[in-house]
Amino acid sequence: MKCSKMVLLVVVSVTLLAGVSVGVVEGRDYRFDGTISQPALENYLSRANTMAAVLHGKGDVDDNVRMLKQTGVKFAGRVIYRWGGEAALDDLLANAKPIVQKIHAADPEIVLQAAAFEIVTEQVSRIPVPVRLLEEFGFPAEPRRFRYEAMLYPDGHRVDHWYRGASVPDMSQAETRMWFVYLCERYIDIGIEGIHFGQVEIMDDRDRDHVHWRDMMGRVRAYARKHARRHMVLCDAHVPSGGIVHEGELMFDFHSFPLRIDEVVDKPGQGVLKMGYLDSLFGRSKGGRTPSGWTCESLPYLVELDNFGRSGRGGQNIGAHWIWGYDEICWFAHQSEAYRNEWLRYAWDWIREHDPNGYLQMPGSRTLADPVGDIHWYFANNASKAVPHGFNQEDTIRAIWDADR
Repeated sequence: MKCSKMVLLVVVSVTLLAGVSVGVVEGRDYRFDGTISQPALENYLSRANTMAAVLHGKGDVDDNVRMLKQTGVKFAGRVIYRWGGEAALDDLLANAKPIVQKIHAADPEIVLQAAAFEIVTEQVSRIPVPVRLLEEFGFPAEPRRFRYEAMLYPDGHRVDHWYRGASVPDMSQAETRMWFVYLCERYIDIGIEGIHFGQVEIMDDRDRDHVHWRDMMGRVRAYARKHARRHMVLCDAHVPSGGIVHEGELMFDFHSFPLRIDEVVDKPGQGVLKMGYLDSLFGRSKGGRTPSGWTCESLPYLVELDNFGRSGRGGQNIGAHWIWGYDEICWFAHQSEAYRNEWLRYAWDWIREHDPNGYLQMPGSRTLADPVGDIHWYFANNASKAVPHGFNQEDTIRAIWDADR
């Protein structure tokens, strides 16, 4: 049988040292080990889907695994995270590990991404610090717990920023770096291969050269080289500045940002994408030398339907980053099924036309700050007995990706 240049009929696979079978499937290369090539990275980003909290057991686990496989997701974003509530981390990880194993049994190539967000709460003071980490960071090797107060901006800046006892951490503090390293290591240990670091640029107010950020991330990457499934972890963050580069060296493997959708004022409810709208990333992703060693003029990036809260004025044109008074995923969920599917096709085509370095991260699982009726969570899954409130986007996602060869 002859192989077509358009469709590779034979699946070529290699088994990495970590025992993960990966390869080239239907002409798309998903191989990486220790570093990742630009084509392989872009292949993953072109099959990205935000699957928030699926490792928390959110939704129907078996149907989520089915949907991931059915649509062809290769990069599942924000599958596990803590927004505060750090004391529950052990239980969360214990419950997540068998779900990770189930997903990797269905597709060993898929990258699962955790998030280490821009929040720390008083609950971290309940978590013991491993002695080896105390030694690594130069602290006395004596039993103790993480110290919430030692992670904060010393001048009170951004303290209680989220709510009382929940603050933005200061990455220039060694205690903060130690906490982030600990959190990322725990994620890597259950099979996570991507970390989203949220709003870096509110955690760097005393680290504008990102010396401490690079220190923390260097430690995380070193741990991944020894312990991750494919000996690396793909790191990204929201970068309103366009990216973080030091002497030509990019800090992240790829960039990410909200879509930033503008209202169509004479068509209530509808939204469009525009170059240069607010702080959107289109055309602005900075380039340089990546952690994997290759260089680019503009680093590949993801844009997603973000969730950032409730304005209390849903359905109104209030401007700023709200789209018709909603955050992005709530706006999307409040549209008709037909418009949601139409809009995903529009957004995919618009991004590929206006900035080929960008990729639409499809919506798969996301919280709804403004519920649709009594539905407080968006699932792209087709509605079924398993997911009675599915929003029916999975067939459209699959069709969009099937057309992208």
